[in-house]
Amino acid sequence: MVKGIICDIGGVLYEGNMPIKGAIEAIAELKKSYKICFATNTTRRAPCTIISKLNKMGFNINENELLTTLAVVKEMLQKRDAKAYGLLTQDASDFFGELLSSGEKVDFVVVGDAAENFNYTRLNRAFRHLQDGAKLIAAAKNRYFKDSDGKLSLDAGPFVKALEYASSLKAEIVGKPSAEFFNLALKSMNLKPQEVVMVGDDIESDIQGAQDAGIRAILVRTGKYKPSDLDKPIYPDEDIASISKLPEILKKF
Repeated sequence: MVKGIICDIGGVLYEGNMPIKGAIEAIAELKKSYKICFATNTTRRAPCTIISKLNKMGFNINENELLTTLAVVKEMLQKRDAKAYGLLTQDASDFFGELLSSGEKVDFVVVGDAAENFNYTRLNRAFRHLQDGAKLIAAAKNRYFKDSDGKLSLDAGPFVKALEYASSLKAEIVGKPSAEFFNLALKSMNLKPQEVVMVGDDIESDIQGAQDAGIRAILVRTGKYKPSDLDKPIYPDEDIASISKLPEILKKF
């Protein structure tokens, strides 16, 4: 019996600055019967910015229902008493505060979707920190996302791969598809893998990542979804037109 839902955000609840048709109503209905953890690899925005955006759209989401990779990375750095160099947007950098350093010596390089902050100077500075002994953390490693103009745009993954290639290092991945990230989502709801379903638009990070963690996964045909995703050797437990169909489809689980 399903007791909880791990729900992706971008491409599932909204596209650009508009909610997916029926998403607000679906989430309101689902909250009556299920625990929900809104788990996102979005790294351009700080958690409070994400909450504000969603609630302005009409979703009623609390901070304790949100799990972001940026929050997990921040906690990691705090526990390790570490300093990092960040390839991040300004909003994300502000979220990390004094944990980020512009000095010569840092413990980690943290890569998120830095958008316009991805440039040669900043990438090369990150590379040099890695050469000097810093370890590489990928807040997320997604290939692309659906942008506000309706087209796909590069996410953090290609830049993480570039730094891995140049430095001969392997990044520690914090967000989806990391099993540890899914386990944090389960822990936040106090549920077991078999009691939860994942809902997402990314066939690799959301669907395969969840299934590798023992969680059933439902693919929505919105956001970054492409018909060719279903040609890959990754098989969702169900695929639906949008999250608006989720309340109905969960009756089958």
